[in-house]
Amino acid sequence: MPEKIIVAGVPVDTRHFIGGRRVASTDTFDDVSPIDGQVLGPIARGGPAEAEAAIAAAREAFPAWAATPRAERARVLHAIADGVEKRVEELSAVETHDNGALLRSHRRGVMPRVAHNFRFFADWLLTLGHEDFETRGHTNHVSWDPAGPCVLITPWNAPLMLATWKVAPALAAGDTVVLKPAEWSPLTASLLADIATEAGLPAGVLNVVQGYGAEIGDALTSHPDVRRISFTGSVPTARRIAASAAANLTPLSLELGGKSPLLVFADADLDLAVDLAVEQYDNAGQVCLAATRILVEESVAEEFTRRFEEKASALVQGDPREEATDLGPTIHPRQLEKIDGFVRRAVASGARTVVGGHRRDGQYYAPTLLTDVAQDSEIVQEEVFGPVLTLQTFADEEEAVRLANDTRFGLAATLATGDRERADRVTARLVAGTVWVNCFFVRDLQAPFGGSRLSGVGREGGTWSFDFYCDLKNTVTAPNGWTNHG
Repeated sequence: MPEKIIVAGVPVDTRHFIGGRRVASTDTFDDVSPIDGQVLGPIARGGPAEAEAAIAAAREAFPAWAATPRAERARVLHAIADGVEKRVEELSAVETHDNGALLRSHRRGVMPRVAHNFRFFADWLLTLGHEDFETRGHTNHVSWDPAGPCVLITPWNAPLMLATWKVAPALAAGDTVVLKPAEWSPLTASLLADIATEAGLPAGVLNVVQGYGAEIGDALTSHPDVRRISFTGSVPTARRIAASAAANLTPLSLELGGKSPLLVFADADLDLAVDLAVEQYDNAGQVCLAATRILVEESVAEEFTRRFEEKASALVQGDPREEATDLGPTIHPRQLEKIDGFVRRAVASGARTVVGGHRRDGQYYAPTLLTDVAQDSEIVQEEVFGPVLTLQTFADEEEAVRLANDTRFGLAATLATGDRERADRVTARLVAGTVWVNCFFVRDLQAPFGGSRLSGVGREGGTWSFDFYCDLKNTVTAPNGWTNHG
């Protein structure tokens, strides 16, 4: 296999990165661009041997990195951020080719956020700590000890941003990392390894291994030397990871799927509500936080639907490299089949198509809104992960909350209302890790992030990330008894 492929003029090493050096595999898999189906190149396909080597490298590098002073760790993380900022154009172009998300979004939002992830956790590290406190004259001192090697398994919908939500706090905490990117979008993880090395990150502190699902994942998640596992992805995969980690009682952070609601009350700014609803098509609907279930108060449902149809029909779907494009392709033919299957079964069961409801050429699926759907139907209860929304109506606040909470998930919720007291009442009753009121996708890294029910286990962000990536130690010291008073 070639050591590097050229993507949008950018050379990308397709080998693993283990212990500070590039490592090839006998087997490979093709990385295919969803834009046009072009094979970008063969990627090293790892298995148990590569997993073992990466964990061994992380284990060996851990003591020195854990002992590195906080200020030095923070300096290296800022240097990684500098490297990301210097390569925003390259990273954006490669990731757009790899996963089909909009180039303009990568340039203006996603890649700057990647750099911010490193800067935020570098700075947060320097302020982290608790004041000592007294217990009957004894002093309690809490320390944040690095936990050890971490396995981080990341999804394909926002590959580098979601990877660095995990990598940055883990490195800041003093842990070492084995990063396993999604097989459908592995390229920017490889570039991150290059950037981290150039920034002075010691060999073995960050390792990147590539491969398909369980063939490498089980070896990573069942290893007794792994001290933390963080995963973003599907519920079935999370169940497998949890079972694999159970023998070693390895702590898990799981950010899983969602079937989030958008509640639109009659007192809402209707134009704002429609804008919020159409925004759920972002990244071709391949966003775990997307409010895919639109719940609208009966008295404004007809007008809301009319305005929504008008605005959604004006969206431009096509090549994500074009500035005018609003929606790109779905990531993979398997995902396209899954989306289309959901819609066809819903229509066969009586759902009515308001907009979309069909494939377009290539791996593109038209932005779709379905109504006349039953609350217990598959299309309402299961995550589609594509540009497909449903619309239901409610009579009053009580019914709105009941419908909103009536799924197995609890990742997020969005609320459109002009009544502050109603917003307070409703948000207090919603089952969700994040609730947005009259806005969407405003994400501050110092806030906790995660889901309830089947949407996940644990929270990350700010101090919550360090709670996960550190072992907290409380040292209790008696006031007397010292024999050496020097």
